[in-house]
Amino acid sequence: MSFFERLKTAASVEWRAYTEHPFTNGLADGSLPKAAFRHYLVQDYLFLIEFARAYALAVYKSPRLADMREAAAGLSAILDVEMNLHVKLCADWGLSPTDLEQAPPAAEMLAYTRYVLDAGMRGDLLALKVALAPCVIGYAEIATRLASLPLAAAATNAYRVWIAEYAGAPYQEVAAKAREHMEHLADLYATPARETELIAIFKEATRLEADFWEMAWREGQRVQ
Repeated sequence: MSFFERLKTAASVEWRAYTEHPFTNGLADGSLPKAAFRHYLVQDYLFLIEFARAYALAVYKSPRLADMREAAAGLSAILDVEMNLHVKLCADWGLSPTDLEQAPPAAEMLAYTRYVLDAGMRGDLLALKVALAPCVIGYAEIATRLASLPLAAAATNAYRVWIAEYAGAPYQEVAAKAREHMEHLADLYATPARETELIAIFKEATRLEADFWEMAWREGQRVQ
């Protein structure tokens, strides 16, 4: 069993709550309230800004030049690709860059990103990568599941572009590389004695990911 599979097995309850949250199912069949998705988009933009900081921290924490290059590539992917795609997606929902940048951060967004940054500050590069894994790798897994469902790509599904973006080959490759790099770091630094600590980080980051979905889901229920 790979390191990532061991993390998922140990955090199976948290992982299911995150990857099978009603928010994700609403994306798949188009039933998610639009207010929930708009709220998610705004907070996810703020989230990406903080995740860029986490990748910058990964550069600093990197013990080898190859690790620095991997972290720098991740930082560039967020700042130069994913955030631009996010702005275009938000524009389709009537949200301007100013709307995004001036939005007040939700407590759930702050709690999650602060936890990831703190895990990276306190620990080594592996600890930071474990804290990042539920987002980076989890989105690829979620999107793959959603894309296989009957209504995911339907013209009537307002969320088909989001699903296609994360289920598409470019993002799937990003996630696969992130997983491969984490596995390599685990081979070097994840002693049996340390694995309990790393599992705890993964569980908490996964729980906070589920809270992020829940935050947006509640907004949709409130507006209806």
